[in-house]
Amino acid sequence: MTDDIEAPQGQTAYRRLLEEIRSGALSPGARLRETDLAERLGISRTPVREAIRQLEADGLVTHMPRQGATIRALDYGEVIELYEMRAVLEGTAARLAARAASAIELEELAALNDELAAAPPGPQARELNRQFHRTLLDAARNRFLVKSMSVLQKTLLILGPSTLAEAERAADAVEEHAAILRGLEARDGPAAEMVMRGHIEAALKSRIKSMRGREIPMEEEV
Repeated sequence: MTDDIEAPQGQTAYRRLLEEIRSGALSPGARLRETDLAERLGISRTPVREAIRQLEADGLVTHMPRQGATIRALDYGEVIELYEMRAVLEGTAARLAARAASAIELEELAALNDELAAAPPGPQARELNRQFHRTLLDAARNRFLVKSMSVLQKTLLILGPSTLAEAERAADAVEEHAAILRGLEARDGPAAEMVMRGHIEAALKSRIKSMRGREIPMEEEV
């Protein structure tokens, strides 16, 4: 009976910690002390330990000498590689969506981008941006692509909040989304893919600039 109770608690703790990594509340290098987390989450140490194991399996947590479980840090090379793969996967999603997206999905993408244009930089803008990319990915109609993006997105969580917290980047993202939409509406797969790749490359440049401007613990490049 205890195991049945702790299993859902472990999943709840896992989701809570994932969200804290996404929001930046748990940043790279942060230590995950079972006792502290159990007290803060109001659960026993067993489900916390299970949540930490899941995060480790996701590649988000590593064990450091004399520190224990910590949120993993990425070096610049790894960040670039992640965004390169994101450009490949989301570029492919845009190309497939140009062929497969329904009129309703295109209208939803346009509405989300309009909301993003009106939203102040911050959590609301980040959520609208996430919904835009998720809707486009779903419109590609490829389950294996969705699964690949899910794995990549978990690793991207280590980077914390998206760069849409910056007003200039948020405005640029809206324009880039609009260009992607024009390719989708014209059913021009190559054009939609090219613009999406450019959009991801612009996000990478903004991310690198943000990382260089903050004191973030980074792993040394080999």
